[in-house]
Amino acid sequence: MTAPPPKPTADDLRNAAGKTLPDVVAPDLRVLFCGINPGLYTAAIGCHFGRPGNRFWPALHLSGFTARLLKPWEQDELLERGLGITNIVARATASAAELTRQELKECGRILESKIRQYNPEWLALVGIEAYRYAFDKPKATFGEQKEKIGNARVWVLPSTSGLNAHFKVDGLAEMFGELRVAAYDR
Repeated sequence: MTAPPPKPTADDLRNAAGKTLPDVVAPDLRVLFCGINPGLYTAAIGCHFGRPGNRFWPALHLSGFTARLLKPWEQDELLERGLGITNIVARATASAAELTRQELKECGRILESKIRQYNPEWLALVGIEAYRYAFDKPKATFGEQKEKIGNARVWVLPSTSGLNAHFKVDGLAEMFGELRVAAYDR
């Protein structure tokens, strides 16, 4: 998609509940970013991290993963850079709070299968609480994890949702930058 999608209407947002988005994925990526699940706005426009207040795209750019600030509808350009996007839970909800711990665990197993299939070097989880529940790691902290999933090294980042007021874009970019250094400079 090269042009921005139209802004979703209230009906579009209501109808987006439960929708899924195709992954932006290919075999042997350098980093596969993994969100918690799509929000309604994201599902309505069909672009990962698509809500205007989400800080994923600015953090990705400011951290040096991309040479310019990509728009959500340019998400397929990530593949050229060895990057991709998926989610722990595929279905769209108004808030990640609608997901149960059981659903996160079940979807974590599905994600493990996807990791084994596509074999990225790094899996970067964008949302620490979802990672803790999905992979039964209640004491996980940000950054590189000791455990791998398949052959992928695992890095945990904060949620980039605009609802996550604990982190501003500069702080997110710094944390994304630490991952970039680990993924490219080690």
